[in-house]
Amino acid sequence: MPEYLAPGVFVEETSFRNKSIEGVGTSVAALVGPTRTGPLRGVPEVLTSYADFERIFGDAQDLAIGAGGATVLNHTAHAARAFFDNGGKQLFVARVVKGINALAADADGVWPNAAVKGDAGNTVKFFSRFPGKMGEYTLELRWRDSENLLRSETPKTASADHLYFLEATGVALAAKATGAIADGDFPVDVRAVVKLDGANLAIQSNRAEIVSMADPDNPAAVPAAELTALVAANLPADARLTRIFARAPASGPLAAGTSAELQLADVTNIAAFTGGLDWGDLKVLRGTLDAAGETFTVTGNTTLNPGVANPITLPLAALAAAPGAAKAMIVLRSFDLDVRNGGKDGEVIRTYAGLTTAPDGPSSLAALLPANPDRRAEALSSPVACVLGDGVTGDAIQTALISICDAGALNPGASSLDEPRYLIALANGSDGGEPEAIDYAGETDEVKGSTGLKALEMVEDVSIVMTPAAAASDEDRHKAVVMEVQKHCRRMRYRVGVVDARSGQSISEVRAFAGNFDDSRLALYHPWVVIPDPTGSRRDITVPPAGFIAGVYARTDVDRGVHKAPANEIVMGALRFEQQINAFQQELLNPNGINCLRSFAGRGHRVWGGRTLSSDPEWKYVNVRRYFLYLERSIEKSTQWAVFEPNGEALWANIRSSVEDFLFNEWRNGRLLGGTPKEAYFVRCDRSTMTQNDIDNGRMVCLVGVAALKPAEFVIFRIGQKTADA
Repeated sequence: MPEYLAPGVFVEETSFRNKSIEGVGTSVAALVGPTRTGPLRGVPEVLTSYADFERIFGDAQDLAIGAGGATVLNHTAHAARAFFDNGGKQLFVARVVKGINALAADADGVWPNAAVKGDAGNTVKFFSRFPGKMGEYTLELRWRDSENLLRSETPKTASADHLYFLEATGVALAAKATGAIADGDFPVDVRAVVKLDGANLAIQSNRAEIVSMADPDNPAAVPAAELTALVAANLPADARLTRIFARAPASGPLAAGTSAELQLADVTNIAAFTGGLDWGDLKVLRGTLDAAGETFTVTGNTTLNPGVANPITLPLAALAAAPGAAKAMIVLRSFDLDVRNGGKDGEVIRTYAGLTTAPDGPSSLAALLPANPDRRAEALSSPVACVLGDGVTGDAIQTALISICDAGALNPGASSLDEPRYLIALANGSDGGEPEAIDYAGETDEVKGSTGLKALEMVEDVSIVMTPAAAASDEDRHKAVVMEVQKHCRRMRYRVGVVDARSGQSISEVRAFAGNFDDSRLALYHPWVVIPDPTGSRRDITVPPAGFIAGVYARTDVDRGVHKAPANEIVMGALRFEQQINAFQQELLNPNGINCLRSFAGRGHRVWGGRTLSSDPEWKYVNVRRYFLYLERSIEKSTQWAVFEPNGEALWANIRSSVEDFLFNEWRNGRLLGGTPKEAYFVRCDRSTMTQNDIDNGRMVCLVGVAALKPAEFVIFRIGQKTADA
């Protein structure tokens, strides 16, 4: 109690009402099974749409699972789609793979069975963030400075420090500055790469073609080495100077060694001006530019035909010897990285923008594609990571990136209509083998993160659990997985498991399978559902019903309430059912707790059963079991305030009033059986419900009884004849 020591007015807050009880949600589902990609460990994230599922766990394409990578339907993805299509709002997914409990990423953060691509020296290594065949992405580098930097101008006179291509006919002897060419060979025609040296134009070694016109009827080629310089002032008036250079891009001025790409069109006529080299059908040369943007140094053996030595210095002015020889000059400095799913022309699922070849800094590959992102959202949605070797330089990264690109896409050939593309294909991804029951069960690991069903123990809100992919396994594996679901639901208390029959089972086989279980927290559904194939590779496919049923549960809970049996409800998205169950067949299945999916003329495809697998008559209906779990969880969660309160009459009265108010609201909303509250429920919490020993040992016992509504499973009309009395 507060102390009152000085005179004054004191205001205190107190409560005159009972603590209210709020009903918990019952429509949150959990899905456990193999997917194409996605995290393997840790607390699952809630998904609120199928788009969320695709973003984290991949699309619905088939999985390559088992011996030889046999293709199997992606039942987990199909179940997720069916859940949301049928009214589900919240879904937690725990991905499982074969041997998941023993898997761990290596020092670089690469998981076993993850797709990888790197250069021989591990300067750059790209890898899919999670294991799986889907991780064999195609990465495309799109250089941001994609503007054509190549420029050409024809000045009247040459200026110092620039390279020019000189074209002059009938050059007289007076223009000769230096060189061993004989005076009698003049006049000459000159086509050469030149540079201003004082008053003379110095001809660059091996970059010229000089033809003697002394005998016009028999022109002769003169070795370029025999004429080394020309007097600029004495050239013919029609002599033409052409300067070709790369201007500075928008991202900043050029620096010596700037990586660049020269795109070619026709280089067959410039061999004499490129050191005598024949470039063949190459369409792209890669190398570096000088700071002036006039000299291009070709580097990298992968860009040249066999036998061409590297590096090669190419004055861009030499390109003027063949107009149209070059199409563009593009700087390779910063780039965007597109991640394509399904090959080089597949859908772009993620773009990493503003990357550079710098080894460190905020825009480096290591910074923007980290193996272990700081934010969990990034770790879940980022499909690719990259690690760089220790002590690498920007030039080494640039060289490595080019070396791991597809050579055919880089140089498609002169006759090809394709533009050069920088494509990196990740390889060796695998979906692994078929998961076992132990993989579905998972393990608890507080350091690396829990797996399978164990990971779902950290999620409080889940009330529906399903494992549809297990129903496609053999009978023993399927049965073992259902047993793990059974153990999980009993351990977590407030959960029910939706169980699928196996595909194509006969009536006797389904009954025999159902006979293995006797639990009110399990509900079995038969047969499978035929749906249009969302991947488009087939006309239709047959999938387990669990995803549809979980969605029906959620839809019924929202539209009517958890007290309503999730039956006589339409199965959204179904073309038909794998087997057409008739009334006589259901008479054999229904008493065994096997819920049938049936088609009715004029009424569509419906869930036609609402029983659990329990032999206890009290708990044979799904809605009764789920409604009591709802009541129990709501009361437990909303009365936590009572723990450690003084265990006396005041507490007992408060608890009674809270529970009675909650149950009165349930009765008034039509969720309990009875014409009056007294008929519908009772709440006792007093000396009659607990002994002195209970009180001495800190136990407060409250006894609650409710009259649950059972479904009208058999609607009977008795009709007979009567006499028309007056």
